[in-house]
Amino acid sequence: MDINVRGKNIDATPALVDYAQKKLSKLEKHFDKSTDVQVVLSVIREEHIVEVTMNLNGLILRGEESTGDMYASIDMVVDKLERQVKKYKTRMSKSKRERGTRVISEKHAEKELEERMEDDKPQVVRTKRFSMKPMSVEEAILQMDLLGHNFFVFTNAETEDINVVYRRRDDNYGLIEPE
Repeated sequence: MDINVRGKNIDATPALVDYAQKKLSKLEKHFDKSTDVQVVLSVIREEHIVEVTMNLNGLILRGEESTGDMYASIDMVVDKLERQVKKYKTRMSKSKRERGTRVISEKHAEKELEERMEDDKPQVVRTKRFSMKPMSVEEAILQMDLLGHNFFVFTNAETEDINVVYRRRDDNYGLIEPE
């Protein structure tokens, strides 16, 4: 695992970097060696915030925790990521098992599919369709604020790609663009 630790509004001391790398290396048993991990340690007022982003062959796991102690924040974010990894692995193994089962009849297959859908999968309860006129990022942020939403999907007038703007926890905005 390639773990990159950096500080934001804080000096990432060697002790903090070693501690973060040691704790995150516990997750290494779940992934191959080429996993890229970005860790950002920051301090805002009295809050010690740890943000971890892991890129796992197209799957992105992200965890963020904040407490009054940087070491506690690191512990909490590693615990959160471990739960995410276990959840992902459970879903994958369950999916593999379901694909491996033989179905005797079509009626049985339909009944089994309906039961699975009811049991463990979230359902789409609403579909919304809307036209997207090309607009700038600033226009999209204004539109999002007017609607009172936390995110807004739009067609970027400059690139003509579908983009998403979203409100971050620190009341700034983020932009998601396709590569």
